[in-house]
Amino acid sequence: MKKAVKSLLNISVHQCHAVCMALLFAAALPAFCGTHAAAQPFDIWLGTGVHHRVTLTPYLAAGSHRPAVIVCPGGSYFWHDMVAEGDSVGRWLQRNGISAFVLRYRTGYVPAFITHYRLLFRGNRHPDAINDLRRALSIVRGRAAEWGIDTACIGVMGFSAGGHLAMSAVELLPRGEWPAFVVPVYPVVTMEKECVHKRSRRGLLGDSRERNRRLRNELSMEEHVPAGCPPVFVVNCLDDPIVRHENAELLDSALTAGGVRHRFIQYRTGGHGFGASSLKGTAECRQWRAEFIKWFDSIWGKRI
Repeated sequence: MKKAVKSLLNISVHQCHAVCMALLFAAALPAFCGTHAAAQPFDIWLGTGVHHRVTLTPYLAAGSHRPAVIVCPGGSYFWHDMVAEGDSVGRWLQRNGISAFVLRYRTGYVPAFITHYRLLFRGNRHPDAINDLRRALSIVRGRAAEWGIDTACIGVMGFSAGGHLAMSAVELLPRGEWPAFVVPVYPVVTMEKECVHKRSRRGLLGDSRERNRRLRNELSMEEHVPAGCPPVFVVNCLDDPIVRHENAELLDSALTAGGVRHRFIQYRTGGHGFGASSLKGTAECRQWRAEFIKWFDSIWGKRI
């Protein structure tokens, strides 16, 4: 009996030791993983006069003088898909030698979606999101030496409404603050044509300004592609049930008319919201990631 009890006690001790070692290893895992770990998000407006918590999460690639991308998840300017269009994107870019910074920019959020309180109160609306992106670009450039970033190769990638925000970086910001390249994936583009994604328009403009024609035109990306626009990589799917495929086609036509160096890929299948997920969408649309890397290397040639 004593031997049996002793044996059980020994097993318990060994098991506890194993559990403790596993917990210690898990805690240290980010340090060992290096290029596969994300840093903690930080508030880009902390210590300023802007009293909103807007976070930026770095996914730093190993090495120095690395290209970088600020990632804008989608969500109709009401919320964010921080998984398929946030964390998954950051980790994918990081694995491919590109540092990523996932931006949780200001949106209307769920209360503004289920009510119309912004008819009476301002809430979050344009230009909040573009101001957040502008601030994020400034921070990444300002801390480039610390993070090993090449200041000449900082781009913006966005999904759905985030694609609209990404394109806004060259259409609404001063030329000296433009990103080096833009990647709108199944983007919201127009705010005034029949194919408009109405939920994103409401989220961006706010209920009290949704019918403002001047703002609708100003924020229609197909109408204001600037001369000297940096390279653009556009992706969408014909079977997109959320943001009609004509949005990306309008942008492609505007970029072509403006002589902008760009690539437009339109897949037959894949729908919407697949981001950098290996499960969402279809095998066809998930090819966009490899195609982007090829396109990026053909232009910059400095990823690895």
